[in-house]
Amino acid sequence: MKPFLRDSEGIDPRDLPTFTTGAGLKIPGLGLGTFGSDSVTAETVASAVIEAVRLGYRHIDCASVYGNEGLIGGALKTLQDQGLPRDELWITGKLWNDKHAEADVGPSCEKSLKDLGLDYLDLYLVHWPFPNFHPPKTEVTWRGTDAKSFVLERYLKTWRQMEALQKRGLVRAIGTSNMTIPKLEALLPEASIRPAVNEMELHPHFQQPELFDFVRSHGMVPIGYSPLGSPGRPDRDRTPEDSVDLEDPVIVKIAADRGVHPAAVCVAWAVQRGQIPIPFSVKRKNLLANLKAAAHLKLNSDEMAAMAKLDRNCRLIKGQVFLWKEGQSWEDLWDLNGRITPA
Repeated sequence: MKPFLRDSEGIDPRDLPTFTTGAGLKIPGLGLGTFGSDSVTAETVASAVIEAVRLGYRHIDCASVYGNEGLIGGALKTLQDQGLPRDELWITGKLWNDKHAEADVGPSCEKSLKDLGLDYLDLYLVHWPFPNFHPPKTEVTWRGTDAKSFVLERYLKTWRQMEALQKRGLVRAIGTSNMTIPKLEALLPEASIRPAVNEMELHPHFQQPELFDFVRSHGMVPIGYSPLGSPGRPDRDRTPEDSVDLEDPVIVKIAADRGVHPAAVCVAWAVQRGQIPIPFSVKRKNLLANLKAAAHLKLNSDEMAAMAKLDRNCRLIKGQVFLWKEGQSWEDLWDLNGRITPA
């Protein structure tokens, strides 16, 4: 097979840092998010995957609910037809909330594999800990009549099927997403195969230090979504109290001093802090800038200390549609009092 030709303006993927799971798997330290929100078509996302990999990305974060795995599968085939070895890629998939039933976990993973044109996934996550369906693009005020809370016994039935997928060789690792410390404390003693990662919202204005430390101290790799403060999230997910990371004066000053965009500072900070950022973009200049930031931009100790002080506890992805009874607020999803919110 002919060797894969990278874009001449890109970077060598070997220059990117890697993060090692407890089982010794190496995850590329920068991923490409593929959630196009309401504004980017699946075709555009698939094209961005091709361009990103040619530039040097090797980690693609997918999910069935994004509705674009079929087209991303076509992009991956194009890349492999051009000589890219499958084992150079790290592909993540996610189990959506209405597929938590024991009989649905395996078929859902198999469908993602078929759509993506793969024999295995490198990582498969339980997308949210709540087995609740909601229609695409629904308003945050929508509530499902059969919505359910997190109950360990029910979640464990899903997790056992996730473990079975790894034992079958359909996935190399399994993990959690959008979990809290109380939920992880409940899961970990019961897990035959412990989660390799926890994917969570992480950006300078929402650093989640307690959860971040818990995840790392228990042998999991933290993967951070919305690492730039989710500037492209839908209007329905915005609230008046939300802050804007990319406009923070400290970040803006560091960026000006370094001659880069504030987004590059957020990416570099994330990698140096010890988490894998998975920013979304379909623009070549942004894809390349994020790569260069992850591989080559090194913040000094004073800059890292300044970034650590920016935490505003500003959660942007609040998850209101997963609430399960009247009179609740989004905070009930996140166990802020240190206990799992009861059913």
